[in-house]
Amino acid sequence: MNWGGPEFVIALMAISTLGWLANNWIRAKHGYSISDDHGENIHKADPDATRKIALLAAENERLAGQISRLEDRIAVLERIATDPAERTAQAIDALR
Repeated sequence: MNWGGPEFVIALMAISTLGWLANNWIRAKHGYSISDDHGENIHKADPDATRKIALLAAENERLAGQISRLEDRIAVLERIATDPAERTAQAIDALR
């Protein structure tokens, strides 16, 4: 066998390509992300995961708004609790 001939180079390219294909096939079979020609991982798009992320983001925004409203209410209650009695009575009457 001639180590410097084109057959050897073609054989090396074929072995490398078959190894890469086998590696990606095994990774895909077991649920791992596959890699491209440069070794970067290509993640599978999961529609259920995308939907869950969107729902969680919407719920996060709703809860953040609720927390800010509760913080405002707590600030009012703290102000009522620490103010003198006359202003507190006026503030309570104004809230009614």
